[in-house]
Amino acid sequence: MSPVRAVLFDRDGTLVHDVPYNADPARVRPVEGAREALAALRARGIRTGVVTNQSGIARGLLTEADVRRVNRRVEELLGPFDVWALCPHGPGDGCHCRKPRPGMILWAVGRICTSPADCVVIGDIGADMEAARRAGAHGILVPTPQTRPEETAAAPRVAPDLPTAVRLVLDTPAQDLPPTTPPAYETGRPVQRRHA
Repeated sequence: MSPVRAVLFDRDGTLVHDVPYNADPARVRPVEGAREALAALRARGIRTGVVTNQSGIARGLLTEADVRRVNRRVEELLGPFDVWALCPHGPGDGCHCRKPRPGMILWAVGRICTSPADCVVIGDIGADMEAARRAGAHGILVPTPQTRPEETAAAPRVAPDLPTAVRLVLDTPAQDLPPTTPPAYETGRPVQRRHA
């Protein structure tokens, strides 16, 4: 059986409570059960990473240094991730990395030397699931009050919370997860690499 080798998480609304355009590490609050869920993945040797849209940078509402400080706080609270990728662009910038485009996911799995087919993306909105699909990865949606009903209906797999999503990963071989059919032409990479 082919095991899941990596799990990539959306940050805001998935790992930590969503604070729009957060530039303040003191406002980082993990979702319930996040630390334990991540520890369970790491104990099984599954690589972990974060792929996050941060359009507040393009909008001038925060800086890349602000985002790095917030990311460091996330790691202080949740433990170290193997890879971080962020997209600093706005929705109209036409970049390849901003979800629902697959660039960040493709870059991240390359950095940790695995295949998208052996990777699960866990997020809270449809853009996370679409980016996973385009990259050839598997997706699990964890809805929040901000998740639109049509996004939940279209998701390949839905979990009520983050710990349940991680249990699905741990209990399900990659080939038994819902199939993905990415377009062959999708490429791209994020401009921001792992934070210092």
